[in-house]
Amino acid sequence: MLKIMVNGCNGKMGQVVCKLVEKDEETKVVCGFDKNMEVQQEFPVYNNLENIKEKPDVIIDFSIPVATLNILKYAEKNNVPIVIATTGFSNDEENIIKEYSKKIAIFKSANMSYDIMIIQKILKWLAPHLKDTDIEITETHHNRKVDSPSGTAQMLADAINESLGNTKYCEYNRHEKREKRNKNEIGMHSIRGGNIVGEHTVQFFGENETLEIKHTSYSREVFAEGAIKAAKYLIAQPQGLYDMNNLE
Repeated sequence: MLKIMVNGCNGKMGQVVCKLVEKDEETKVVCGFDKNMEVQQEFPVYNNLENIKEKPDVIIDFSIPVATLNILKYAEKNNVPIVIATTGFSNDEENIIKEYSKKIAIFKSANMSYDIMIIQKILKWLAPHLKDTDIEITETHHNRKVDSPSGTAQMLADAINESLGNTKYCEYNRHEKREKRNKNEIGMHSIRGGNIVGEHTVQFFGENETLEIKHTSYSREVFAEGAIKAAKYLIAQPQGLYDMNNLE
């Protein structure tokens, strides 16, 4: 039985993860960590790392960057691998995570959906064939999402740019610009509203036609399922940094 600690267990995603972990015959939530202690859980929930009594086999993290960096201290100290599904990290925070991966196994992805990983591969193949088009990425999420653009949108843009020899750059704000579109930009657009789980659209605009690739998430369970699959994979790995490509 794989013993899992969920960081951010009382958040919307954390609660979905806990629910699916308990349904899985191979996994069990042994404890959770969250600053919000108002949600009643069937397992111990802590808000102080020093008070944790259980010894998890792996941590699944759906939280915010500051909470991720906090739980990484515990993970390193206790030699516990961790699946990071949190987004919105700064470049400095990304580098901190890389440093931790030299000591413990870390699985990190801005999106735990298997289909998103497939779209990444499609975009890497497609972009060089449409290198002269205008590329725009639009992402739509619920009104509680704090980071913008989404980590997934940035991940897709990075996949495109990598396939084009890093000749592009992301344009996040055209509001103050008074100039025509630069051919080298990848336009990034964020929409926030309601309870949309997640929608990402990549468009390649040519002179006479447009090609569009779109992914829509209908349930948060798809991300939880991916995180649980990643946890099962990670438990057998040495220290290092892993992502969805390792689950092929």
